[in-house]
Amino acid sequence: LTREPILLDMVQITRSLANKVILVTGAGGTIGGELTRQVLQHNPSAILLLENHATSLFYQEAELLRATRGTRIIPLLGDIRDQALIDRVFKEHKPHVVLHAAAHKHVGQLERNVAEGIGNNILGTFYLLQAARKHEAESFVLVSTDKAVRPTSVMGATKRVTEMLVRGFAHKSGRTQFVAVRFGNVLGSSGSVLEIFQKQIAEGGPLTVTHRDVTRFFMTVPEAVQLILQASAMAVGGEIFVLKMGTPIKINEMARNLILLSGLEPGKDIQIQYTGLKPGEKLDEELFDDHNDLTDSKHPSIMILQDTQTQDIEKQIVDLEIASRTSESSSLVKRLAELVPGFTPASLHETN
Repeated sequence: LTREPILLDMVQITRSLANKVILVTGAGGTIGGELTRQVLQHNPSAILLLENHATSLFYQEAELLRATRGTRIIPLLGDIRDQALIDRVFKEHKPHVVLHAAAHKHVGQLERNVAEGIGNNILGTFYLLQAARKHEAESFVLVSTDKAVRPTSVMGATKRVTEMLVRGFAHKSGRTQFVAVRFGNVLGSSGSVLEIFQKQIAEGGPLTVTHRDVTRFFMTVPEAVQLILQASAMAVGGEIFVLKMGTPIKINEMARNLILLSGLEPGKDIQIQYTGLKPGEKLDEELFDDHNDLTDSKHPSIMILQDTQTQDIEKQIVDLEIASRTSESSSLVKRLAELVPGFTPASLHETN
């Protein structure tokens, strides 16, 4: 990675987590699992593991039970779209901090499953936000993505909507601090390009790259989680925190380097095959719409995106909830385009 590793204010993070009940959604995923491991180091009173995949939850609970030194580990099998479950979790366990990592993240999947993307990413987040406000959690941290900036995919558009919701809730909340954390691709996460390349090398190739010039911002899983925890500790309310991620990395160069690091020669031992950008994919990602909207935070590796377009979209979300159950995908995409500034659906632009 073309930058220095980020350094943390461990005292500040511990102060924000120690002796508190921490709810982690998507706790069985790559980011959610690492969140639970790092949170455990700061001695919370309890960690609530909310996960809808039973096997992932089983293994995550077992790992934390081996490592805990007094922190209660509470597995919660369920879906963030289950409003009754969410309300029951908040009522019974009273989480102080909500770290919301649960989301569908694969661009291609959501291009073909628009209602599912809206239901999980937008509506699930909406129900969590409502519960956090109702039960007066101390803080709510949304995990977002650079794909939310000038989105061309349904996935990116859904995450942009969740950022808008967080800011809307921040302006109306009396007690809870609602913030978002935005960063690029995570090296080593499930389904990430690094994992795919490693598997392809093991199988003898070829390595598949969408375009010779495609670039992405990258960070490691521990870095991503450190940023989330640092942002949670720094939060005042309404911020979108953005990591200074250095220079974007060319995926083509990453593929070639991985082949070389495996002791093989690109183009001879392992071929690189260019497949073309898929619907919803960009050649380059961005971390913000306008550099002028950024200010420095108290942390040298983290910027804050200023609140320039806050609007109350709760009414539109209720309408979207109804539409997601009855409307065709094309109609739902149009609704997202009306809701999200700068969203250019894949069907309306060239992807080759």
